[in-house]
Amino acid sequence: MSSYFILSVLIFAVMLFFPVSKMIWVISVRRLEKKLQRQLTSEELSGQLARARFIALPVVLIFSFLFNLNMIGLSPNGT
Repeated sequence: MSSYFILSVLIFAVMLFFPVSKMIWVISVRRLEKKLQRQLTSEELSGQLARARFIALPVVLIFSFLFNLNMIGLSPNGT
């Protein structure tokens, strides 16, 4: 793979990371608040944020890789 491809994958992943992690965090917090039927504490909120960031990292990396692969006209299965 060329350095341009790797750089474009990383830049796109960085651009997507914060909005995707925020979206995952909001969904996670709302789901947990509904389940517990109360407001979450600051410790619980920071735990959910760490969890959301952990989930967002592989999601944006995989999406960015596949998106950039598609943009250059290749597909992951070699066709």
